[in-house]
Amino acid sequence: MHHYYEAVVLQGHIIDSLILAKVLDLIVMMGGTFDLEDICIGKTREQPSSVRIVIRATSKKLLDDILNGIQPHGASIERETDCRTAPSPADGVLPDDFYATTHLPTQIRLEGRWLDVDGIEMDLAIVVNEARSVAHAMPMGDIRRGDQIVVGREGVRVVPLQRPSERDVFGFMESQVSAERPHAHVISDIAMRMRQLRERHRQGQADAKVLLAGGPAIIHTGGREALTWLIQEGFIHVLFCGNALAAHDMEADLFGTSLGYGLTARRAIPHGHEHHLRTINRIRAMGSIDAAVRSGVVKQGIMAACIRQAVSVVMAGTIRDDGPLPGVITDSIQAQRAMRGLIPGVGLALLIASTLHSVATGNLLPAAIPTVCVDINPSVPIKLADRGSFQAVGLVMDAASFLTELARALGRST
Repeated sequence: MHHYYEAVVLQGHIIDSLILAKVLDLIVMMGGTFDLEDICIGKTREQPSSVRIVIRATSKKLLDDILNGIQPHGASIERETDCRTAPSPADGVLPDDFYATTHLPTQIRLEGRWLDVDGIEMDLAIVVNEARSVAHAMPMGDIRRGDQIVVGREGVRVVPLQRPSERDVFGFMESQVSAERPHAHVISDIAMRMRQLRERHRQGQADAKVLLAGGPAIIHTGGREALTWLIQEGFIHVLFCGNALAAHDMEADLFGTSLGYGLTARRAIPHGHEHHLRTINRIRAMGSIDAAVRSGVVKQGIMAACIRQAVSVVMAGTIRDDGPLPGVITDSIQAQRAMRGLIPGVGLALLIASTLHSVATGNLLPAAIPTVCVDINPSVPIKLADRGSFQAVGLVMDAASFLTELARALGRST
């Protein structure tokens, strides 16, 4: 018998966004039952709907598991109570039962009123200030002893994303990945979104930046010229990459090779494996990439375009880096903070040919930011979706083909 029960409420565009169906399916799949009460369905797309759901389970633990499972879809417990907080026991340590955030818009209830949680992203804690008037999502490593941390799930509600009115690929928030799906309409929708964002960015509007996180395969596969054009034309405003993309981009300018392979000759060049090291050495001697570009040593390419267009760049290093180049952040925590600092204002994220940077960037993005993950390996967009970035559209194709087609859709003639 289902002796344990709890009433939850769903509100918003829960019909056309399929939120109600997802919640009911999850309740049954987890072993519970439900009764639908007080159903009010909006008569137009603009009008919200609401429903009260009484969930029944055979044990308190099962009921709690179900409530935890449906909370990310916006189901909030009807009996509203304030959230609970507990002090952090030490720097960088959270209370055992801390609330772990999703990347969806989140609110907490304090002294009878609901507060928005600032800086939301997945896998953070929620810190409440001393006046109990501000709530902020914060990484574990930034917690200080005595910080008031939200614990448990009472008094916390998640606001599900509604399906946008635009009929483009982002309107469906689907993360299905297949190499056999057609790409043309997806790239067309991405290009349309990028045109809109460039115009808004030129007008100085917020949330209009395009972020690209990419790996060195962009250079190796022949996508360098297309990406350079996108930057020069003002379509890219933030770049996340590692030492390798920057090094091989400038290697291509200085030596005409990428990882020693002749980009024009289409063959391996004798001693070409040294070229990226000689490139890094030359830039280190000049002190910075900026100095190399402004002095004319580096004339063309992605990094040169970023300098000239004032694109914000974060280069995050790895343990396998040669050099590294000046400006590469070798402390991963510092690199994460630098990346996090550039997320506000991003209206579209393109994650291209880098498992490390794609997953790292995806973890930092709020769910409201449309995201495209492009990789020749389908496991990369699948991994991103499995980690919770359900807003990411996955494309299985090589970086050069994607960037070339995208640039062509945006007006590049060659």
